[in-house]
Amino acid sequence: MNILLELFVVTFRVLWAFVLAAAKWLVRPKEKSVAGQVCLITGAGSGLGRLFALEFARRRALLVLWDINTQSNEETAGMVRHIYREMAEAATAAAPRVAGDGEKDALPHCNLQVYTYTCDVGKRENVYSTAERVRKEVGEVSVLVNNAGVVSGHHLLECPDELIERTMMVNCHAHFWTTKAFLPKMLEMNHGHIVTVASSLGLFSTAGVEDYCASKFGAVGFHESLSHELKAAEKDGIKTTLVCPYLVDTGMFRGCRIRKEIEPFLPPLKPEYCVKQAMRAILTDQPMICTPRLMYMVTFMKSILPFEAVVCMYRFLGADKCMYPFIAQRKQATNNNEAKNGM
Repeated sequence: MNILLELFVVTFRVLWAFVLAAAKWLVRPKEKSVAGQVCLITGAGSGLGRLFALEFARRRALLVLWDINTQSNEETAGMVRHIYREMAEAATAAAPRVAGDGEKDALPHCNLQVYTYTCDVGKRENVYSTAERVRKEVGEVSVLVNNAGVVSGHHLLECPDELIERTMMVNCHAHFWTTKAFLPKMLEMNHGHIVTVASSLGLFSTAGVEDYCASKFGAVGFHESLSHELKAAEKDGIKTTLVCPYLVDTGMFRGCRIRKEIEPFLPPLKPEYCVKQAMRAILTDQPMICTPRLMYMVTFMKSILPFEAVVCMYRFLGADKCMYPFIAQRKQATNNNEAKNGM
């Protein structure tokens, strides 16, 4: 009888979860504040990582930026400082208008800072040593955005083993190292947020990028298991968000093309749009965000359709060989570089 009662309760909770999900579609949830919280972003020197940094800066978070490229990381930091200065000037200009209210800004804009660290997240010891520096120099991290990513751009049999290992280390293994470095304090405080920037290629795959797909599938699996572990430990104060965008126009997959008749209806995403959608999900504690929403349907269909049916759909859309032009461009660029070096 107990199991029947539990089954009834579980059924009710599942249906209630559907109701809550539908309500969030109709009524936009209130965004939480990250003001004054330490936010660490990997791969912050360019692309989505840079845009995430700027968005968190506008919300008055204290930024910790990691990237393997020192120069580009400092450029991002310069943009963040510019945002901080603008907010400080705006706060100063507004001060006379609220001077008589007897209220003080809980977090003065002049206290906002950005810290940069050169870190190769593909190297475990480098991650751990840099994380220790962050704890000593900045404090404990409240928001961890695992964003760093690389792509080799080679067919499997033409890809050097070193590049395959590099892809797996940066895109997947690094999530283990950064999380192990900062999760203990989050567990102690029962407060924090871990963001995994994966890809739609972590939910379904295509030809020619086996190492990249494997690394993103691994990141998705890691994130989902971690989310379940936090729930099992009843650490509801620690939130997780999985970000799975479609092809983003950052130049990472330059040359990638689907069928030309379909492309106008499914163009590469603008990076700014992708990050804004992800930020909305993060700040409303949404567990997962696929951009565009069509990716949810693609993932669902891949799960229920026979493999040959999926192949037919891929061929119709031109998704079966969409990476081939990108790989050809990378190969040509590599050959040109080798030719220049040989001159």
